[in-house]
Amino acid sequence: MTAAAAALAPDFGAELDAARGDILQGRPSLAMARLHALAADDPSNPLVAYWLATALGAEGRWSEHRSTLRAAQTLHAFKLIEGCGVDLSRLRSDPVFAAQVGDAFYGQHMVATASVAYGLACAQAAVPLPVLLGYGLSLQHQGRIQEAVEVFTRAHRAYPNAPAAHSFLLYALFYMPEGVRRHAEEARRWAKAHDGLPIPERSSFANPPLGGRALRLGYVLPTASGGQARQFLSPVLEHHDPERVQVVLYVNDAAAETGVAAPRARSIGRLDDEAAAALIRQDGIDVLVDLWGHTAGGRLGVFARKPAPVQASWLNYVQTTGLTAVDYLIHCDCLKVPGAQDHCAETLWYLGATISPFRPDPRPEPTPTPALAQGYVTFGSYNHPARLNDQTVAAWSAILNGVPGSRLILRYRYYQDEVLRNVTLMRFVAHGVAPDRVQFREPLTQPDYYRSYSEIDLALDPSPNPGGTTSLDAVANGVPLLTLAGEDYFSRIGLAVVEPLGLGELIADDWPDYIERAVALARDIAALDALRTKVRAAFDASERRDEAGFTHRLETAFRDMFGLWSAGRKESETARP
Repeated sequence: MTAAAAALAPDFGAELDAARGDILQGRPSLAMARLHALAADDPSNPLVAYWLATALGAEGRWSEHRSTLRAAQTLHAFKLIEGCGVDLSRLRSDPVFAAQVGDAFYGQHMVATASVAYGLACAQAAVPLPVLLGYGLSLQHQGRIQEAVEVFTRAHRAYPNAPAAHSFLLYALFYMPEGVRRHAEEARRWAKAHDGLPIPERSSFANPPLGGRALRLGYVLPTASGGQARQFLSPVLEHHDPERVQVVLYVNDAAAETGVAAPRARSIGRLDDEAAAALIRQDGIDVLVDLWGHTAGGRLGVFARKPAPVQASWLNYVQTTGLTAVDYLIHCDCLKVPGAQDHCAETLWYLGATISPFRPDPRPEPTPTPALAQGYVTFGSYNHPARLNDQTVAAWSAILNGVPGSRLILRYRYYQDEVLRNVTLMRFVAHGVAPDRVQFREPLTQPDYYRSYSEIDLALDPSPNPGGTTSLDAVANGVPLLTLAGEDYFSRIGLAVVEPLGLGELIADDWPDYIERAVALARDIAALDALRTKVRAAFDASERRDEAGFTHRLETAFRDMFGLWSAGRKESETARP
């Protein structure tokens, strides 16, 4: 039994035990009668509230399920906070103290617990920006996206000149229904703040046509040697051809970029946008590439000032920047959908089968599918909890219910929060999944992280918010990944992981097809093991691992972009009177 399940199944009395049994045996109405009586006797008991929320979900009363689950979370969080020696009276009456408590729990990745304290801290007219952002992030990390968007909107309105407030709002919109459209609209609103900036005329750039010279290429990101860009960007930096491109990295601190295969790095972390743009313009960059978008640490204000004649967005942000000053947004072919260009201020540039290479860390030897030894199938997801929307939870529950004895492992650092574990667990139980079939794991560091994939028979990709690095880690370690081909380009990111493997059986057209494929794969363990033997080899043979070939195509794209600009510049100069 998992820690979360154990927390919900102590010796809590015959009546609550009976209600729990009624829910798991498909009698939610009978359970609710018992639970309402128990709640009347003990309204502050989070266990009763959790199971009442579950019974409501099992009856299909989803709105009541969600509101009751929030009430259970609040009761549970207060008990945990009090158990840590926090004065609840002061917590409720002192917003500054409540914010400090929220920060403390957030710092320990206990985001669901932190959100209760932050909520109290924000129950006043004037709230400091860091507190609003902490509250919004603590909600977002639980998957409470609508509430997070409301908090970030409040932060942006209260602090309209704070870039972080708008950036966090933009990122949260990814996870909303119609996220691509909503994000595009908000990104364009963000960009309007920069419409008055002086954009250099085409003729003001002195960059000569390429001829036989190398393209001067600039990459802008907080850091190239650490964080999530490392496994994608390092292969490109190492394979750039100095005869074709001269690379400059514009990072926060050039001295910290040890071990990066770039001949030149410039520090812009302490420069404001105007000064950073002036430095880039002075360097004579031909093509300036943003790798970070509207995520924390991004420098799109620099791009708004157009310091290079050609500007593009690539790698970490497949959504639009909203800036007409950015000329191109790079996608791979599988992201092509009708109307995609309508949601982008940039011109979409399709690069081919993959959007980037991926270099896995040193991997353990391949293992057989674990169901051969265990006798049951283990599904797994190492994705951020924000990606587990109601559609995904319902589909994964249907899969578990369709494969008797199977298990689901969820691994992410925020599952260290007992409250989030219980809330997540009850969402599955509401669909008829027994509590001990959903297991939570804490994060691991290498090499144990890669070894943990030997526990997974089939990785499940959420939708319409697919995984990224975790999905690539799965297939790189030989674990089949089932993904759903979404309707917009953001929901098709999983295709960029699976399509290059040439294993079409791992791509579903819609949710019914997704469930059917997962159940069919799990019911034939020998076939699942045979599929596992193909996945790692297919990944290693895919374009994701052709680092030199991909880099050559990327260089060609950048050179072609600049060539189009050069041709247009020449034409405009010729047309002058």
